[in-house]
Formats: sequence, structure tokens, C-alpha cells
Amino acid sequence: MQHRGARQRAHRRGPYLTRRQMLAAELYGYSYANYEAHLAIGNIRFSRLMPEDVDILERAEREGWGASRIARALEVPEEKVERWRRSYRRAKDIVDAPTLVQSFRRGVRYSIETALEEGLGDKASIERLVTQVCYRVADMAFRLDMAGERLSDYSEELREETEYDLQRLLEEIRRGSEQELGHPGDEGKS
Repeated sequence: MQHRGARQRAHRRGPYLTRRQMLAAELYGYSYANYEAHLAIGNIRFSRLMPEDVDILERAEREGWGASRIARALEVPEEKVERWRRSYRRAKDIVDAPTLVQSFRRGVRYSIETALEEGLGDKASIERLVTQVCYRVADMAFRLDMAGERLSDYSEELREETEYDLQRLLEEIRRGSEQELGHPGDEGKS
């Protein structure tokens, strides 16, 4: 049964983003679809300049460049270099994840970490985070289209507990057992 708006897998769209272009999209905070749209209209910033910054950061990491050399190569103030390095490492962690689900989870996790760093204490900040998660869902959909796959193919993997979840669960079980057994660590010290 074909649902309204559903695409046939045989009718794949293109062009697709390369790894380098996905890294640039992550580095500069663009969704993959938006990045692709800028490529389609021949925007030199997207087709050449941003990917060149990815190349610089990749080479700098591989060769162990210092902050001043990176600043000169990127033409940015030296005090901004650490932010660029961090953004590049996050982009690489997302794009190079072993699976699409891990890529998605990493992207969502970084979005949440950023929101917490910037302050997540009011409705506006929560709404900005929701929007970022929606962008991550859109990026996952884009990559699924690139791979000719469906989200439902990943349903089980998306619902798996992560190592962090399992560690937290084990900690909760340990604390619960200690409380039931009257573990001495639960009593106040005098």
C-alpha cells in the first residue's frame, strides 16, 4: 500500500552529499537538505569554500598543527581555533559513525549538550532544542534517502539501550539492592 507522499525506492533523488560535504554541513550548522539545495544552485561557498575548511581541519588534526597555524589557514582569530577544532571533531564523530542510528544519536546528544551549555531553563530554550532535534531527524531522513533505506528498517536499533543507559540502570539496581539490604553506606555518619 502506497501512502500519500511516499517515494518509491527506485526513484532516488540526487545529487547526494559526499562525506566532505556532510562534514562541512555539520561544521557550519546546516541541515544536509539545505546544504544540498545550496549546491544545486551553484553556491561557491558550499561547493568549494566550506569543504576547503574541512580539508584544512582534517589535515591539521592529522599533522598535529598548532593553534596559530590553524588560525592562519582558516583566517580566523587564534582564540576561535579551539571552537573550530571542537566543531570539526563533533562533525567527524557524527558523519563517520559506524551506523546511521549511531550518527543520529550522536547528533542528538551534541545538540542536547550544546543546549545545556547555553542554558536550558525557559520555554524558548526548550523550543530551540526541539527544533534542533527535528533538524537531526531531517538529517537522518536525508541519509536514509541517500542509502535507499527506510526509517522502519532501523526501528529496533533506535530503541536499543545505549551503554550509558545500561550503566545508569546497573547503578540504579545497585543502589536499590543496597537500600533493601540496609547497606551501611546508606546510614548517616556521625
